[in-house]
Amino acid sequence: MTDRATLLARAREMRRNPTEPEKRLWRHLSASQLKDHKFRRQAVIEYYIADFFCPLKKLIVEVDGDTHDVDADFKRDDRLRGKGYRTVRFTNLDVMGNMEGVLLVLVDALEGTPDRWKGRQASTTPTPPLKRRGFL
Repeated sequence: MTDRATLLARAREMRRNPTEPEKRLWRHLSASQLKDHKFRRQAVIEYYIADFFCPLKKLIVEVDGDTHDVDADFKRDDRLRGKGYRTVRFTNLDVMGNMEGVLLVLVDALEGTPDRWKGRQASTTPTPPLKRRGFL
């Protein structure tokens, strides 16, 4: 087992040096851009580091490269599912070649998962980009 301080340091390093697919997906998830949901990058959950995490929905988003161990991923996902987390996985190729599809799957996952906390008021109308609001 890895101690929490080591995991936090590793997560910090991973945030500083993301993969290209992680950078591209983060451009769509940062600043609550996706349906007003907040995401974190390289979040420590239990003894794991999740690529992206939506705390309100307990939704973990993983971007898997060629070196991922499918059996280990399945065990991890199963363990976290038992604690109320849901994991959605995409390949690097999905993110690099079909971002629109990735975002549609994520929206479906977010909308199909109940809020973790009661009383949160999600924005029902997305804020238009600055250009459409006359700022650019």
